[in-house]
Amino acid sequence: MKLFYSCNELGLGHVNRTIMLGKRLEDRGHDVFFFSGGLAHKLLQTEFNNVYPCTPIKWYENIHGLFVSASVMNIPFPLPIFDYEHKKMRLKRSSSEETIRRYYDLRKYVMKIKPDKIISDGDLLALRLAKRWKIESIYITNVVRPSYRFPIFLIPGQRFTERYIKTCKKVIIPDVPKYTICEYNLGSLDKIGIQDKVEFVGSFFDMDYERRFKKTNGVVFAPVSGPLGTRVKIIKEIMRVLPSLSCKTIVSLGEPRSRLKRFVGNCEIYGWLSKSLRQEYMEKADVVISTGSHGTCFEILKYEKPSVCMPTQPEQMGNAKKLNDLKCSIYAENGSQLLKALHKIRENKEFYEKKASILAHYCRRFNGLDSAIKIVES
Repeated sequence: MKLFYSCNELGLGHVNRTIMLGKRLEDRGHDVFFFSGGLAHKLLQTEFNNVYPCTPIKWYENIHGLFVSASVMNIPFPLPIFDYEHKKMRLKRSSSEETIRRYYDLRKYVMKIKPDKIISDGDLLALRLAKRWKIESIYITNVVRPSYRFPIFLIPGQRFTERYIKTCKKVIIPDVPKYTICEYNLGSLDKIGIQDKVEFVGSFFDMDYERRFKKTNGVVFAPVSGPLGTRVKIIKEIMRVLPSLSCKTIVSLGEPRSRLKRFVGNCEIYGWLSKSLRQEYMEKADVVISTGSHGTCFEILKYEKPSVCMPTQPEQMGNAKKLNDLKCSIYAENGSQLLKALHKIRENKEFYEKKASILAHYCRRFNGLDSAIKIVES
């Protein structure tokens, strides 16, 4: 089949899923054409040949994280923003202009490729194109109707976009039923009217786990990820706490291709970690600190680790709240809460490890990639 695969570039969770599923689809002989913008586009280029750019759609972010009110103002109007990558002020296009540009970027290629199916990971414009050109579409998402701490003035826009989800053939949720980590980001699927389209397939991560390293007593690992603004926010909070701890702590700043390595007290700081080193530190850790991004939640569970979630935007807040409810993690919003959470987990280590292990064993019943392949090919 010819498959048109469009990937949202807000955070790296979408592109990581796209890479995993895209490789499996190509291995099975399908012609897959990938579309994304920004860093996601660059990462896709390192993995595939048929990769094409499209205009990225971005929230308004600064060093304090997601700036919700400015993001709303940015929908109709361009706004000045500081470009941390190039260290200068620039004018950010309005989200409306970004949306229009992206739609026509994708439309141009849809007409050329004439795909058999359109797969969208978080990109609603691809679903709109599928409806317009009467092409069967599949939507991959862990967010439909957020209900936990979602900004009330963004709700009308969220409801508007749901109309496109209703037109697709299937909605793949890369999560598990019953103990769904993204539950608070889905809403009532029956009330929305898509219950019959939804398939909970399990995580795209390989959840199988066989211990390779001896556990190192007391290690705290903080793999930071996400857009620059949200990364800076959580790094500032983490670095107020970790260097002062008596145990060994490891921080990855999530800067692709960075070779930074330095020490602050007992804290080892890396700009970027290879996949193998990240896995090693994840396995050796007693506690993992994350933002609560959907993919990282499953990665932490794979190694059966208790965690502290420090979310920086609404989707992560919903994931963090659910894991907190399941007693696998503790929700923290600042440095002082982080310190209390680390002490609480240390004092109740066996309890939190057992809860994480139980949920990890349940997640291993599902193979997200195999199930997703069957849906695409059916």
